[in-house]
Amino acid sequence: MFGLLIAIIYLSFISLGLPDSLLGSAWPVMRIEFGAPLSYAGIVSMVISGGTIISSLLSDRMTKKLGTGLMTAISVALTAVALFCFSVSTKYWMLIVFAVPYGLGAGGVDAALNNYVALHLKSRHMSWLHCMWGVGAAASPYIMSYAVTDGAGWNQGYLIVAIIQIALSAAIFISLPLWKKRERETAAKLGMAAAERMPLSFKTVIRISGAVPCFICFFCYCALEQTAMLWSSSYMIAHNGITAEAAAKFASLFFIGITVGRGINGFLTIKFRDRTLIRVGQSIIVIGLIFIIIPSIEALTICGLILIGLGCAPVYPSIIHMTPSLFGADRSQALIGVQMASAYLGSCFAPPFFGLIANYVTPELMPAYLVVFLVLMIVMHEVVVIKTKNTSGISTDVAIAERTSGASVPSVRESIDDRDGEE
Repeated sequence: MFGLLIAIIYLSFISLGLPDSLLGSAWPVMRIEFGAPLSYAGIVSMVISGGTIISSLLSDRMTKKLGTGLMTAISVALTAVALFCFSVSTKYWMLIVFAVPYGLGAGGVDAALNNYVALHLKSRHMSWLHCMWGVGAAASPYIMSYAVTDGAGWNQGYLIVAIIQIALSAAIFISLPLWKKRERETAAKLGMAAAERMPLSFKTVIRISGAVPCFICFFCYCALEQTAMLWSSSYMIAHNGITAEAAAKFASLFFIGITVGRGINGFLTIKFRDRTLIRVGQSIIVIGLIFIIIPSIEALTICGLILIGLGCAPVYPSIIHMTPSLFGADRSQALIGVQMASAYLGSCFAPPFFGLIANYVTPELMPAYLVVFLVLMIVMHEVVVIKTKNTSGISTDVAIAERTSGASVPSVRESIDDRDGEE
């Protein structure tokens, strides 16, 4: 039965990626219908990001109250409703309004699922699940393209994805007993003190040793990833002198690099630990950046983009998966919620800021811009490792429960290390 739950979680990650590429692929048609400027897609995107940040920060409180399964089901249903409302929108302001539940639902399911996987599944599943997100994100432009070329219009594209989300939400509601059974098993391992703890406030979370560097690491990673995704085409046009059509085709290789890299990383987690894979990924990004800096050699720029994508692949899922072992499984939902919020902040603000640099200076500064975030990410990751080196992976309240009850509460760090394999 647990295999069925894993299958539903995999489908949930595909579903999580489906809406992410819809706006970008549909906007050239949508904006004509709404009479909106090209830049107005950014406003809708920022409202969605704002909703994801809010729901990510509230995820600890909501998951504690509802449970991961119910939280995920409600969040997916909320996203489905928002997508349906997008499909029937006739005015631009309606997109802004419906972008709010869109973002709230996406952030809720993202934070809840990532924590659930970090607690209950092996590291390879975290990588493969994020690979499935890439499959969903890559599939949605094809769904939208089919709807538009078939004559049904962009509305039909949003409607198709909404129907998929509704079906998934129904499947999650039906599977709620499986989610609850697994959560009860984890609660038993953590002890009653951990299971009954109150949700952590944001002020408490940022006071945890190593938490702030971890959040900065997430911000920097997503700033690097999203900037490279958005501006690679413009960089290649300015740096290599190729056509816009060719640049758009080659820039997609970065996204392919991430998706394929996460599939490969899932197998590597059987042998190597998360922090090792993070360091390897960061090193590959460095090599990729060196390649794209070399002037006028188009093949090296293309290889560099692929390498940056491959290097990015293990970083995000590996940091999430090691969170329970570094900070305590009973506090992981609060930590991962703020991690997701930090990631969305990086995605929301870093690419537009580089857009100003590209517009007023030159797009060729993209490698230097990425280097800043990469160096800070590397430093912050090492700070996190140092600050959490002497922690047991179980927070104080669990340790107290173990001492006072006389029972042997299994070490969360030990159980996770057993799952991760050996270096």
